[in-house]
Amino acid sequence: VQLQASGGGLAQAGDSLRLSCVASGRIFSSSFMGWFRQAPGKEREFVASLKWGGGGTYYADSVKGRFTISKDNAKNTVILQMNSLSPEDTAIYYCTKSQYTRGPPQYWGQGTQVTVSS
Repeated sequence: VQLQASGGGLAQAGDSLRLSCVASGRIFSSSFMGWFRQAPGKEREFVASLKWGGGGTYYADSVKGRFTISKDNAKNTVILQMNSLSPEDTAIYYCTKSQYTRGPPQYWGQGTQVTVSS
């Protein structure tokens, strides 16, 4: 499985950004597709995930109510809609494929930078 993320960039506090991840290869319905992020000087952390075959969505407390994860099965794409961005959301965002809701990921995408200024 290869994961190709896009959509990062610069934003101001309160703005919105949309990240997309296109997956190549077969994704089993039991897999969890999602996003992790790594802020400067910090460890990578779980952001959001969903079960590819359908079901619930899962979020870190820090993004709950602001970020929304969704998928397009036909396009093998996972989308992270990020609203009400804050400088604390500044990080490299990685698209991931995991066996469990919050990881650890089995596969990582290349990462896309999100920078939010105050």
